[in-house]
Amino acid sequence: MSAHPPNHLANETSLYLKQHANNPVDWYPWGPEALARAKELDRPIFLSVGYSACHWCHVMEHESFEDEATAALMNAHFVCIKVDREERPDIDTIYMNALQMLTREGGGWPLSVFLAPDLTPFFAGTYYPPDDRYAAHGRPSFKQLLAGIRNAWQTQRDRITEIGQNVIVDLQRMGAIAASDIAVSPELLTGALAALRRGYDSRFGGFGTAPKFPHALELRLLLRLGERFDDPVALDMVKHTLTSMARGGIYDQIGGGFARYSVDAKWLVPHFEKMLYDNALLTSAYVEAYQKTHDPYFKQIARDTLEYVHNEMTAENGAFFSTQDADSEGEEGKFYVWSTDGLREALGTEDAEYACKVWGITRQGNFEGHNILFRSLSDADEAKSHGMTLTDFQSKLMTVSRTLYQARSKRVWPGRDEKILTAWNGLMIAAFARAGAAFGNSSYLHYAASAANFVLNTMRTADGRLFRTTGVGQTPKLTGYLEDYAILADALITLYEATLNFDAGGTPAARWLRAAVELCEVMLKHFADKNGPGFFFTADDHEQLIARTKDLHDGSTPSGNAMAVTALLRLAALTGRHDFAESAARALRGYRETMAEHPAASGQMLIALNFYLGPIQQIAVLGPANDEDTRRAIAAVRSGFNPLRVIAFHDPATGVPPAELAPLFAGKEAVGSVTVYACENFACQTPRVGVEAIEVQFLQ
Repeated sequence: MSAHPPNHLANETSLYLKQHANNPVDWYPWGPEALARAKELDRPIFLSVGYSACHWCHVMEHESFEDEATAALMNAHFVCIKVDREERPDIDTIYMNALQMLTREGGGWPLSVFLAPDLTPFFAGTYYPPDDRYAAHGRPSFKQLLAGIRNAWQTQRDRITEIGQNVIVDLQRMGAIAASDIAVSPELLTGALAALRRGYDSRFGGFGTAPKFPHALELRLLLRLGERFDDPVALDMVKHTLTSMARGGIYDQIGGGFARYSVDAKWLVPHFEKMLYDNALLTSAYVEAYQKTHDPYFKQIARDTLEYVHNEMTAENGAFFSTQDADSEGEEGKFYVWSTDGLREALGTEDAEYACKVWGITRQGNFEGHNILFRSLSDADEAKSHGMTLTDFQSKLMTVSRTLYQARSKRVWPGRDEKILTAWNGLMIAAFARAGAAFGNSSYLHYAASAANFVLNTMRTADGRLFRTTGVGQTPKLTGYLEDYAILADALITLYEATLNFDAGGTPAARWLRAAVELCEVMLKHFADKNGPGFFFTADDHEQLIARTKDLHDGSTPSGNAMAVTALLRLAALTGRHDFAESAARALRGYRETMAEHPAASGQMLIALNFYLGPIQQIAVLGPANDEDTRRAIAAVRSGFNPLRVIAFHDPATGVPPAELAPLFAGKEAVGSVTVYACENFACQTPRVGVEAIEVQFLQ
């Protein structure tokens, strides 16, 4: 980092902003001071949006923002604002949409936008090089761009104003989703299945070509579509993709966890940064695939990914950090790649030969002269090729992996962004809770409960409003967005269903359900569109920006609207809250065209639709909380993959059920040690009494 005196980012808490605090660019954080300065000087704003694990963000910093001559141009003619997209997704979303409107192309980071002092965007792009190396592709150097924008600001102000106003009109239309009385139907799901089949890569798994992203939401959707339509092809697509990713370089073969995406189509070469949200969403996909198939490989990948998160991405307070960088010592992927000599040094000759065969390691390498570890065979086939039993092969694989992990740990580690984000923590809480219930692992439930307690106790105000972000030893800041409320609410429902009669970390399970209800009530009060379907990205008392938009599609994380619908539907099934159900149904009808036209970008909303179409099964369990028969009964009703199920528990010895569950438990009594009522839309079958009868029904 340059020794240049610090700019206005010096006191920021975001790692990404602090990384730019010693640039010669006179950066400001987004806020009143910078915006007032732009108006006072009548200068355009250069808005640069990125995040700490973004490789090309750091490339542009080193090439341009650390260059004294470039910085002088920026400081003389612009007010320069730096934004961390993970802290301010509201700003990022608005101006990323603006880029797509201005260029009719996809976006990316770094996001580079020029704004008038009234914040209207008039030019946008992503990465710009320091010279004209990409001029033939229509991409000027950054200095040329600065000069062109300065000239346009001085000579074409009317044209700039016109462009900006047109963009604002288009942005504001994004919040104007029309109400609809047309019912949603299973045809939306059959259309989505057909679209996913068309985009599927039958050779390597996944969707599309390079670069290839994991698409965890679409895989979870396919599991549901395969179940609903009894379609084995949908399940095969999921199994093939999950297996291919887990064997590829996108998966850390010795440390666990997934990189952001693969730069090639066959999952070999990752873009090496690891994001908390990817690992949360993929864990949930592997857990559900295990529940459906009982394939132990999927269980192992889920467990190893969760162990990675627990070991490398968890704060002492129990919350989860955000990202790990792709780079270390200035090189992308250096921490993760191996040479044959490095393997021999770490393992000795015999085990190094074993490792080379298992992970495809050669002297020539498969990535810039080095080796990214990958698997080409299953454990069973690999054991056969080594002349070993499966048990012996897996035991040796574990031993060698641990040795390599210890050797790798002595290297310079990639940077870690220790920002704690409410929404991303919600995704990880749900993943740990889902795995804890599916695998019978109480440690995972404790980890989920610990993080949930941190968020609820630290990231929530006395009146139930959420903060977006904090860090270790920091004061929480920034008002929460729709996704913070919706994702956390859904995670707390998952945690409630995962714990039930088990007080994880000393916290009664009912707390999670009550908090989820409270968050959804805030969501309806402050985020719901009072004149139309769905929810706005920001609350009604949020800082006023140039547009108040709704997210139409999933991005790298599920859309806030889709998660809001998901949480509301699940809570309605548990609590009987008609206002929750109606708000969700209204949003589904409003998003009907989006689901029909863009199913590959509507995975979470289609998951919610699948739940809405039902039939939703409500399971009410009554029995002594600490009884072995109760534990067995709950394990039975949780068994298998059933995405249309909600589960509630009450111990009659504790008095009346929690108020939120009163409708579900109304008129239901425990008979004997444990009793289970299976209902659809609050119409119940004859109760099953005793653990043997319950297991007969649910473990068929």
